Amino acid sequence: MNLGKVLVTGGAGFLGSQLVKRLIPLCDHVYIIDDLSTGNKDAIPDSHLITFYEESITNEKILEEVLPKVNYIFHFACKNLILSVENIESDFETNLYGGYLLLKKAQECCSDLKRFVYASTTSIYGQASILPTPESYYYINLPYAASKFSMEHYCNVYHKMYQFPVSALRFSNVYGPGQLSSNPYCGVVAKFFEAAQHDQPMIVYGDGSQTRDFTYVEDAMDAIIQAAIDEKAIGQVYNVGTGVETSILDLAKEIKKSSRHIDLPLSFEPKRKVDVVQRRCINAEKIKSELNWKPRHSLEEGINKTYSWLKGDESD
Repeated sequence: MNLGKVLVTGGAGFLGSQLVKRLIPLCDHVYIIDDLSTGNKDAIPDSHLITFYEESITNEKILEEVLPKVNYIFHFACKNLILSVENIESDFETNLYGGYLLLKKAQECCSDLKRFVYASTTSIYGQASILPTPESYYYINLPYAASKFSMEHYCNVYHKMYQFPVSALRFSNVYGPGQLSSNPYCGVVAKFFEAAQHDQPMIVYGDGSQTRDFTYVEDAMDAIIQAAIDEKAIGQVYNVGTGVETSILDLAKEIKKSSRHIDLPLSFEPKRKVDVVQRRCINAEKIKSELNWKPRHSLEEGINKTYSWLKGDESD
């Protein structure tokens, strides 16, 4: 498999940088656009096959320079859930306008585009009344969900109007090697491991009964590559998750067991503005049946591999 030349926006972030590592053996060259507002340049592999631009995806000149060269686009640049609540205007500018501009310029500049893979989110389901939640459901109650869902619609419009080869993946709480606790906006898995490493209480917002569908990063990468190479994925939206609910309290137990910190206490704090979802569990049957993808890691396996990476036992 050779994907030619590819662009990864947000390639210095958690998912983006892990994707870049996966892509290097599959590509002739990887271009990265990331303004480092939340990304980390050190997360980018050291390779002569990578060209990095510390720029925003709203920079039209950079897009016009890079896009004519690429065969695949993986769009991961965005303002995250917490940032979207803190600054709605910035969320709109990056997640929606920036995404639209990338679509527009790609349609204009890419002469041989095979696929545009858009990283969406299960946050568009809000507090879902259907569990496990299928792709047909939506409940928009936060700026992040609004911008990501709107971008999905623009992807669909470009597919219908221009036969643009787009696929969207709704990721559910991805965790694993490469997710740095030094980033203040990282996920709960990284934060719990950080607490364990420093023998500090794990901070739980609310009572810990809330559930999430945790997806190991290697499984997420498998889904991205499959969406990029399978023709059936064009014009489609897929959930990427396990279909298994795990409470925050059970997650804490799993991490305490893996890190050998069984007696580490929990510190319960009031819920934050973004903590509006009590239960999340997604239905991934569509991607399983259409793209033959399924998660390969249980939560226990994923947590143990993450701990091995943190100890330096693995090079993921």
